[in-house]
Amino acid sequence: MSKTILTVDDSPSMRMLLRASLVNAGYAVVEAEDGRDALDWLAENEPALVITDITMPNLDGFGLITALRAQPRLREIPVLVLTTECEPDKKAKARAAGATGWIVKPFDPEKLTAALRRVAH
Repeated sequence: MSKTILTVDDSPSMRMLLRASLVNAGYAVVEAEDGRDALDWLAENEPALVITDITMPNLDGFGLITALRAQPRLREIPVLVLTTECEPDKKAKARAAGATGWIVKPFDPEKLTAALRRVAH
């Protein structure tokens, strides 16, 4: 059985790129358009890992990470932030919210799968 990864990004093309890379690496992929969409799915499901963008409508990545870490059932799920943002203060804010790691867009599929292997349970 393959591990399921939830990808959260408001860009359809980024979700498509992520899906292609992750499926090629042997993962099952579920997609959400923003943090609110992700939380709706997470209410009934538990992925091996979450990959989220920061800048999204409705609920951004910081809000999503904070909401995940507030729920005992979801608290231990690794969260990788995948974003064009690379400022140290944004990384610090993501870590403070509970992010496991940080990947800058555009991502290298091999580096992404290596990062997943390091953090996925």
